[in-house]
Amino acid sequence: MTGLDVSAAPPESSGNAWDAHAKLFKDSPFPSAAACATCHQSHYEEWSVSQHAYAQLSPVFNAMQAKVTQLTSGTNGDFCIRCHTQTGMAMGEETFMSVMDRHPVSQEGITCITCHRMEESYGKISGRFAIRQGGLDAPINGPTGPSELQRALSDPNYRLGDKDSPASREVHGDIKPFFQMTTSGFCGTCHDVTLPNGFRLEEAFSQFKNSPAAHRGESCQDCHMGTDPGVKSPYRLEPAAIVGGMPTKPRKRTNHMFVGPDYSIVHPGIFPHSPQAKEMASMREWLEFDHEAGWGTEAFEDNLPSDTEFPSRWKTPDDRFDARKIINQQVALLEKAKEQRLQLLKRGYQLGDLTIKRASKRGLDFEVEVRNGSDGHNVPTGFDAERVVFLRVTITDADGKVLMQSGDLDPDGDLRDSHSEFVRNGDLPLDKQLFSLQSKFLTTNVRGSEREQVLAVNHSVDPLPFIRPEPFSSILTGRPNGLRIHRRGIPPNGSRTARYKVSRRQISETPPYKIRIQLIAGMVPVNLVKEIQSVGFDFNMSAAQVASNIVDGHMILWDKTFKTGETSDRLTVDLNTLPDHPRASKTSTANHDG
Repeated sequence: MTGLDVSAAPPESSGNAWDAHAKLFKDSPFPSAAACATCHQSHYEEWSVSQHAYAQLSPVFNAMQAKVTQLTSGTNGDFCIRCHTQTGMAMGEETFMSVMDRHPVSQEGITCITCHRMEESYGKISGRFAIRQGGLDAPINGPTGPSELQRALSDPNYRLGDKDSPASREVHGDIKPFFQMTTSGFCGTCHDVTLPNGFRLEEAFSQFKNSPAAHRGESCQDCHMGTDPGVKSPYRLEPAAIVGGMPTKPRKRTNHMFVGPDYSIVHPGIFPHSPQAKEMASMREWLEFDHEAGWGTEAFEDNLPSDTEFPSRWKTPDDRFDARKIINQQVALLEKAKEQRLQLLKRGYQLGDLTIKRASKRGLDFEVEVRNGSDGHNVPTGFDAERVVFLRVTITDADGKVLMQSGDLDPDGDLRDSHSEFVRNGDLPLDKQLFSLQSKFLTTNVRGSEREQVLAVNHSVDPLPFIRPEPFSSILTGRPNGLRIHRRGIPPNGSRTARYKVSRRQISETPPYKIRIQLIAGMVPVNLVKEIQSVGFDFNMSAAQVASNIVDGHMILWDKTFKTGETSDRLTVDLNTLPDHPRASKTSTANHDG
């Protein structure tokens, strides 16, 4: 298997990009989310920037799917990708190809009909389910049934469903009541993943089912589709549709943004999904638009040298100005999602106070508590071997000299753990005091010992490695052969304590000392990028670009500073005056600087 050849297909010209998309939409067995946006604009806008909408566009996911396929000689099949683009797999697309060459509906990932045309009530089946085919007028599923649709169809002011009238608007012919959509079990269809060998890769739904929130009768939707992400909150009361400027009757309105730990690392002309962006240019043409250089801004265009050359699609200033307007709208939507993601993550991860366990001339020992602020599931949850959540602790003296640091990144953007290439090569020391909530895969070697791996695929002595179903039930044994995971997450309402030591030789002669503690969340570790880079990344992105964009997206959830050696309302500890006593314990009150 070689890398993605994303330059093989010629770029569409601006004149036929939208026409080509429109023809594909018309010929598709599945309607596009853009068709739904005609009447459900606010739903579309929320969905367009969601992790569901990003699922198939992610260059990290697509490379990881391809790498696992390579490592398993193709026997992994569509196991991963079928969750990320059910429509693409239903249409028979290849599992390994550029997203830019996929069908436009497939590019939408978890699109509207993925949920609203699910055929049956399923259990935990790792995303393997059927979607009802048909045009826009085919029936859909909804939580309440067809009563409001029937009222709108009978009202001539809405102009719906009359095929004999050129002014009539196309609409889904029926809404089948599908109560499961309101239950957590609906989410569990995809959000509990068991590998073919019986290994439980993701357990978000299982964790929820055993949580206090579930025992109180709350649902996944209550926290993730309400008005306040991360806690059970009221739903908005709004029309479900606005047809030709006329709203339907207000009812319970769920939020379709589905914010979480992931974030986009691709060009903003490509994501969020936007009918205007698709009409303006193709994906390949958007990749040529240098938004970071300021194309389409007054400052850039007014100072443009006369001999500046542009790609053919962006030769005229008017096109660049129009593109900039779209980019500004896209960036604003991404910022809105970022704000909600921060709110969600701060609810899930709580940073407690610092406790001094020893403060003497021999050194400094202290602890800080990290709590799960949610009682609905573990944090992290889902694919927790991907999630990078860690503490960065920096201790400086009065002159600003760094005495100790843990949770800093190596030059590649990795933590200094066992997966850091700089640590493995001996260029940087192992961060022995690192506090990280990232779980790690442990796979069995040929001779029986275990090794820590980035991807959960065993090394094999066979010329061609295959995924082989186990001959016995792993449910009965509770553990699949060959693989396990070292879980480091925090259960609902639980906590973990991070402990740090500053030795005597690290203590400076110039107090006061400042202890800065930051709780940081990232999407995936950079070492995963290295592990999968051999298959190539989509959208013409290099591994360095992918890694850089991932690190740029790291989010500081909490930033607290404690001081020692001076009297304040936060902490009073002077290492030069304290007796040489190992248990001089004091507890601080946090000062939030961030």
